[in-house]
Amino acid sequence: MKLAWTISARRDLAGIVTYVWSHSPSAAMRIRERVERTASYLRSQPYMGRIGELSDTREAFVPPSYRIVYQVSGGTVSILRVLHTSRQWPPVAEGDA
Repeated sequence: MKLAWTISARRDLAGIVTYVWSHSPSAAMRIRERVERTASYLRSQPYMGRIGELSDTREAFVPPSYRIVYQVSGGTVSILRVLHTSRQWPPVAEGDA
């Protein structure tokens, strides 16, 4: 299967790495590597993650604290978001809060 990253997912990962880098560059590189490795596993095992909180999504977890939200469609796995597990997911709409 093809692997595609959305702009939001790339931005999420860059933000995580930038934040962690300020505390520990080596930890930031390990996190990036783990997230990218887990995402690459999805190419051969797209259903390894659990059914997602949002319709038509799945979620894979990257120890110790990250969630990859993705969709499988046709021959493509699309990485939609990369989030720390402490973040609200799915996001709460302003009118729902």
